[in-house]
Order: sequence, then structure tokens, then C-alpha cells
Amino acid sequence: MRVLGIDPGSRHLGWGVLERVGTRVEHVAHGVIDVDLDGTFADRLVDIDDRLGHVIAEHAPQVSAVESIFFSKDAQSAAKLGHARGVVLLRLARSGLPAHEYAPTLVKRTVVGKGAADKQQVAMVITAILRLGTPPRSDAADALAIALTHLNVASYAAAVAASLPPRSPSRRPGRPGKGKMGVL
Repeated sequence: MRVLGIDPGSRHLGWGVLERVGTRVEHVAHGVIDVDLDGTFADRLVDIDDRLGHVIAEHAPQVSAVESIFFSKDAQSAAKLGHARGVVLLRLARSGLPAHEYAPTLVKRTVVGKGAADKQQVAMVITAILRLGTPPRSDAADALAIALTHLNVASYAAAVAASLPPRSPSRRPGRPGKGKMGVL
């Protein structure tokens, strides 16, 4: 499974691509989309959409994982982040990529072991786990952490599904004895 992790932002959007090969997680690529702050906000959103489209085309992920919305004390910043997330989710949908959303505290807890970890801790742990030569920028490290969280959640879900007994075909629940003809 190849997953694209995205840490949305209206100024700096982090992205990271990881792939599960057997039981190993392999780093494919990562980066940060730094938008031109001289243009209008709408121009920034178009730039995010275009450049994220190039990332998707180049790395061909099968699924995506995006940091979910969190509440901010600054309403204007939260609104801009919401717009950037909307553009990201639209690009993912238009690219045919299923998008899974993860709360920042879950990502930090999954990668670092505590939900209150700071960006530097996330970058250091991601660098060690993925055996990177140098720590990525914090936005890219967060995106890689989001991708890693999805790979872990997907592996856990697959293991649970595999451990369940097979389901036998049965009649629809809650309607014993009803055939094709129902009550009119």
C-alpha cells in the first residue's frame, strides 16, 4: 500500500509518501509546498491544488491520509486552514484517492507515544523510524507521521478482520421468516 500523508496549510503544506512492503515501511518521498505569499489567497489555493496534483501524478499513491481539523484560538487562521483543507480534499477526490482523516493528537500518540509531542519530537522520531539522513522540515515530518499513522491503522484493521470468523450467508437481520414477498 502506498499512502500520501498531508499536513494542510495555507502557507506551507507538508506532504509525504510512504509504502508498506511486506512488514516494512519504506520512505518514498516528502516535501513542502510553499505558496507565494504575494498573490491573493485565492491564488494560493490554486497553487496548492496544482502542485498537489503534480505530487499525486508523480508518486501514484493508492490512498491518502489528512490531518483533521482542530480548533484554534485564532478564527481567521482556522478559516484559512479550513479553506486549504477543502482544496486538498477536493484534489484527492478528483484524483480518485480515498481520504482518511486523523486527529493531530492521535498522530502524535501513534508516532511519538504522547499526544502532546511538539513538532521537533515528531521530526526526530520520524527521522529515526524511516532511517532518513536528515530530519525533514516540520510540515513534511508531520505529513510523514500522518501517512505512518494510516499505515498502522490499516494494518491493525486488516489484522482484526483476518482474526474474525468468516461470516456465513444468512437472512437479513431482524426479519426472520420473511421471504421475497413482504407485507404490503
